[in-house]
Amino acid sequence: MRMQRRLGRASGRVLPSADAVALPPSGAKILVVPEDFDPPPPATLAEHKHISGPFFHGTKAMFAPGDLIVPGRPSHFRPGRPLDHVYFSTRGETAAWGAELAAALAREDDGGISTTARVYEVEPLGPFEDDPNVTNKRLPGNPTQSYRTRHPLRIVGELEDWEGHDAEVLKGMLDNLDRLREQGLDAIED
Repeated sequence: MRMQRRLGRASGRVLPSADAVALPPSGAKILVVPEDFDPPPPATLAEHKHISGPFFHGTKAMFAPGDLIVPGRPSHFRPGRPLDHVYFSTRGETAAWGAELAAALAREDDGGISTTARVYEVEPLGPFEDDPNVTNKRLPGNPTQSYRTRHPLRIVGELEDWEGHDAEVLKGMLDNLDRLREQGLDAIED
């Protein structure tokens, strides 16, 4: 996945993320993990310095460099429930999933109004840990390299040239989310 940063002057605004999302449990394959995959040590609030950036956040929100994404906004996966964490990844593809799902789910919530998916490079401003929604679920460790924090993420810049998923792949992920909602299995461990 080719990505290019757009950096600019910091605005200093503090904007909560309207869709701080992690990848939901689904049938979509995000990456191929070799059978001999040896997961790295887990990232915990006390031990996370071994995880290095760049870090990415996928969203539908528009930010400027220097803006802060803070916890406390509802997730599009559970619209009535504010999240205690902000989610991010070291993998551009994982952030792309977050951006595309946030934009697609916002269109559903807003009656089909067009929303742009955006991927940002971010800097975590406090301790973080593995995202428990994807760690040790279908594969050992944290192959999506997804993390969460109760602290803000500072926007470094927007990635202008990132590659999204084919429409049918995105539709498959959304269909899986609908099935999980119908079964009451769309919980987010936040």
